Amino acid sequence: MADAKVIPFDDDRSRAGAAQRPPRRRSAAGSRRRRDSALVADVQELPERQRGQDDVPVTHEQPEAPGGPQKPQDGGLERRIAGGLAFLRKRLTGDYEVDDFGYDAELTDQVLMSLLRPVYEKYFRVEVKGVENIPAEGGALIVANHSGTLPLDGLMMQVAVHDHHPAGRHLRLLAADLVFVLPVVNELARKAGHTLACAEDAERLLARGELVGVMPEGFKGIGKPFNERYKLQRFGRGGFVSTALRQGAPIIPCSIVGAEEIYPMIGNAKTLARLLGFPYFPITPTFPWLGPLGAIPLPTKWTIQFGEPIPTDGYPPEAAEDPMLMFNLTDQVREQIQHTLYKLLVQRRSVFF
Repeated sequence: MADAKVIPFDDDRSRAGAAQRPPRRRSAAGSRRRRDSALVADVQELPERQRGQDDVPVTHEQPEAPGGPQKPQDGGLERRIAGGLAFLRKRLTGDYEVDDFGYDAELTDQVLMSLLRPVYEKYFRVEVKGVENIPAEGGALIVANHSGTLPLDGLMMQVAVHDHHPAGRHLRLLAADLVFVLPVVNELARKAGHTLACAEDAERLLARGELVGVMPEGFKGIGKPFNERYKLQRFGRGGFVSTALRQGAPIIPCSIVGAEEIYPMIGNAKTLARLLGFPYFPITPTFPWLGPLGAIPLPTKWTIQFGEPIPTDGYPPEAAEDPMLMFNLTDQVREQIQHTLYKLLVQRRSVFF
């Protein structure tokens, strides 16, 4: 490569000299010495950076990216390993904090969210809308529909809030008492910030300025047959509205499309459910016929939409005891969720794509 760039300069100079001087005979050795000296002089006259480039031998490899050779992810792997070791050290030494509900923020961020995120992003491919309706700070109550045979919709909603909200807020879900009597599930639910679905715990969390999630349909929602999909069940007696009124927290309706089809429930073995102490025992096209494989959810495409907040701070303190007001607000929230579900279903072109 060096000769290819220097020799033309030497040829031009030789032609110019030949036009000014009479020709004379030269010995072969002398010509080689003079030509080599001219080449060295020309190389020395080139800028240092150009000389360094010209001296690179010709190869068939692709040129390196600008900036020279890159280290893999610029040390990202080393940082992740160091972070993982630091996390393990804290776990082993007990140098971490949990609140009085058992919520472990560090474990949730670094482990639980990391396990749920691939399911959220790659498997269900969740699309989030209206996340700007969630306040950046202060207590708020997110009320969502419930479906899917297994409560995966609550977990996906938790990831949606954490990953898409500008403030990266944590959603504290109110769960049924069955969650807290199952081994392993009980501990994981507490670590992830979930707590019992009761007015006392909800009010304490809202008073601290936490973001609380509730699914008032309960088991009636996730255990309904497939032919009743996306039809909201009764919202109880409006206890979540009373809790929001006492704390003056806004209520944010949330509609989830896609969870109904992950386990199409075509039957319910009620006798077996009573023997096992479950509210229902689902029969789907794949479960229990395929055994453990039948427990794999179908890869449906999800949409989660957060609606406009319904304020409650303008009501007097005694409003929390007004049954008519609670009924009206409960019905307003339910109707808003149902209307959004219908709108999203009309816009949806495919269950899986």
